[in-house]
Amino acid sequence: MKKYICIHGHFYQPPRENAWLEHVELQDSAHPFHDWNERITAECYAPNAASRILDERGVIQNIINNYSRISFNFGPTLLSWLHHNEPDTYQAILDADAESLEYFQGHGSAIAQSYGHIILPLANSRDKETQIVWGIKDFQHRFGRMPEGMWLAETAVDNESLDLMASHGIKFTILAPRQVKRVRKSGSQEWEEANENTVNTRQPYWCHLPSGRKIAIFYYDGEASQAVAFNNILANGSAFAERLLSRFVDDESGPQLVHIATDGESYGHHHKHGDMALAYALNHIETVPDASLVNYGMYLEEHPPEYETEIFENSSWSCVHGVERWRANCGCNTGGRPEWDQNWRKPLRESLDWLRGHLIRIYEKVGKEFLKDPWNARQDYIQVVLNRDEDNVQAFIEKHALPGVSITRVHRLLEMQRHAMLMYTSCGWFFDEVSGIETTQIMQYACRAIQLADQVSGEDLEIEFIERIKKANSNIPELGNAAVAYKKYVIPSRIGLTQVGMHYAVATIFEKNPESFPVFNFITKSEFFVRKEAGVQRLAIGITRIKSKVTYSERLFSFAVLYLGQHNIIGNISKDMPREEFDKMTEQAVASFEKSNLGDLISTMQTYFGPEKYTMWHLFKDEKRKVLNEIMQKNLAQVENAFRMIYNRDYQLINALSNDGIPIPTAYETTLKYVLNADLSRAFQSEFFDLKELDRIASSFKKWNLKIDDSLALQKQAGQSITNALLKLQEEITDVDLISRLNRFFDIIREFDLSPDLYIAQNLYHEISKEAGDTRQKCMNNRDWHQAFGRLGENLGIRLNGNPK
Repeated sequence: MKKYICIHGHFYQPPRENAWLEHVELQDSAHPFHDWNERITAECYAPNAASRILDERGVIQNIINNYSRISFNFGPTLLSWLHHNEPDTYQAILDADAESLEYFQGHGSAIAQSYGHIILPLANSRDKETQIVWGIKDFQHRFGRMPEGMWLAETAVDNESLDLMASHGIKFTILAPRQVKRVRKSGSQEWEEANENTVNTRQPYWCHLPSGRKIAIFYYDGEASQAVAFNNILANGSAFAERLLSRFVDDESGPQLVHIATDGESYGHHHKHGDMALAYALNHIETVPDASLVNYGMYLEEHPPEYETEIFENSSWSCVHGVERWRANCGCNTGGRPEWDQNWRKPLRESLDWLRGHLIRIYEKVGKEFLKDPWNARQDYIQVVLNRDEDNVQAFIEKHALPGVSITRVHRLLEMQRHAMLMYTSCGWFFDEVSGIETTQIMQYACRAIQLADQVSGEDLEIEFIERIKKANSNIPELGNAAVAYKKYVIPSRIGLTQVGMHYAVATIFEKNPESFPVFNFITKSEFFVRKEAGVQRLAIGITRIKSKVTYSERLFSFAVLYLGQHNIIGNISKDMPREEFDKMTEQAVASFEKSNLGDLISTMQTYFGPEKYTMWHLFKDEKRKVLNEIMQKNLAQVENAFRMIYNRDYQLINALSNDGIPIPTAYETTLKYVLNADLSRAFQSEFFDLKELDRIASSFKKWNLKIDDSLALQKQAGQSITNALLKLQEEITDVDLISRLNRFFDIIREFDLSPDLYIAQNLYHEISKEAGDTRQKCMNNRDWHQAFGRLGENLGIRLNGNPK
């Protein structure tokens, strides 16, 4: 009997990008990270790319890329975010697939996913096919090969979706054991009824489809998968491996495949250090003589199915009622508020179906005026979504657009369809409340689609849409229904070029290069700009062109902004001010500012722009926080100067009080603490740590019995200092003094009881340890270098082959 083990991870996050900015805005709930994507990357996606295997003392003995030894899929929208925001992790995922091709005999471990996490059985036929095609093309764009398998959102399945997948070259998919209907031996006429308790999950099955095509189905081991998700099996890597090995059946002949499917976030986010349990289990399984790791593609080639299956249509892995979780109050929920109901699901889906129908009608009516084949163009539009460079966009237009048409109208039409599919993202129905962030996100996509439909057809669908979603009642009495949530949370997010122009105008007050800087997915180009400063006050006046990189719509704006200090800003903007008037306004405004006649300046702005003003609060969330932080840092610098003046002036007095046993006043204690914490933060942020300065600060903290403030920030800064030193060591590997200084740095930070983030530094040490060549060998033969480098490994908590014993 041949024993094979395959662990599949489904890595996915609900899309969180603002539908207009195509950017994830600041999420304070993810603190200290910018947003939840960034936080989960730090807890899960990045650690799995360089996961630690510990010895019995808890010291790192090896670092491996888990993705190269498992089967996995990443949601395309998540991969897009990783590509732009976490490029090192993104590249490690691609590298892992390339490595797995060698490890698994030409079969990569990455599989595709239907593009937008739509529940395919609830989609119309066109959307099903587009989601499958987009998922394949996104995969090919990133991994450079055709995917063998495809993950279906929530494993929600029907025969039509399977048939479409097979027609586009997909060989297999993975389903939950309860999705099996019946099975039979190939060639037999007799079917056997099956269920999650009786189906043999240790073998694949052919599913023959109405078209005559077929696709392989792998039903994962439900019990073992549940143990990973809910039974804390990831608390111990050895126990995890043994659980998988125990799932083989001794009296069963032929090859056996034990395989599980789990949310990838289990390995580090849902279960802390779950990535390390996974790494240990993979390493352990590789040492078992009669068991081998495998991925689905390799197993399918070596052991094609000998049995056939039929599925339960409209079934999924996360709803025991089929796919009702995404259209009805079926009882499936997160369990957080048992008194709540989900009756809102049905009217919300019906409202979106109504909207989709009208968007199809508009697309077909307007599309035939602009596109050779509107639906073929939509199928191919993923190539633009993946690469919005002008040359690529132009190639798409030449292929699909009719001669002489408006490029902006073409893009608005296709973006309308893209958002019409995004508004069906499954997360919108998965949770418990219609006003939750996942549900308001899909309503945001609906709002964007409505806006685009209005722009291309002049037809306003929003009034009727709002009326329809009133039937989706909220569980929160003060919200009432989805229409209230839509008006409260969605409409304020809606922007156009005017809002981008307003943001740009305010931001020019603070930007170092104000004449041209990107505003998320918009390009700005200044045609005139002047900025004047007088003390803290600033005046910015300009003419700029704002252009969307998505729809290619653009507009010229004139603006004037007055900054009065702190967070006080007065600004005006115009879309149609003649240049002659603008020049007069500029002349008068600059003259008033230079004479410090702010009353006349504000009057001039009102005269030319009108009474409507905008302020700091019109900035987008990230830029608003950035500006407020900049203002705050300047103010805090003044606070520090005041404390430092007291510190320098009265230090001898404070010292004398201490020496004489006289209690030090609280004001002086506060001064000492503030100044020394500022010194420590500055020391950690310096390009190369000053050990004498750090010794002085440590001695002062000890002398005055002080504690550090904001240890999280200081630990991050200390970790970055260590990382910077390791980066320098990579370039100057023979520098024994650098290694010794770094070891001394560890001695000092231990005095502060800090636990710096060593993740990247450990990875760098691992890379340096593996480097070959004459220089490396000379270092290993140098006793001083060898000892210092070994001690550095101990300080980093990592012990590798070649370290001194």
